[in-house]
Amino acid sequence: ALTSQRSLVQVQYRPPDCVVSIHVYSVYVLQSLRNGKRYVGYTSQEVKVRLRQHNRGQNRWANQNRPFKLLYVEQYIDKKEAQQREKFLKTGAGRRELDELLGG
Repeated sequence: ALTSQRSLVQVQYRPPDCVVSIHVYSVYVLQSLRNGKRYVGYTSQEVKVRLRQHNRGQNRWANQNRPFKLLYVEQYIDKKEAQQREKFLKTGAGRRELDELLGG
């Protein structure tokens, strides 16, 4: 009688030596605690860092409308997609979509 023998190969997983970094772009919505106005922007920075910058009043509009709170964030891997989403959210249809998303 013939018997077949199978050899087992043990494979051990070893994590790579390099770290893969994924750049994320965030589209964010802030609301002024002073007057309720909303601000839509996009950034490659951490959103918390960007919020701090707005709250420091680093440009005229932010200075006149601060302080802000963060209402909403979407994240994208593609910069162009984030820019397009920011642009859309600044349109009438985009503002209506935000109203629905944010319940107001």
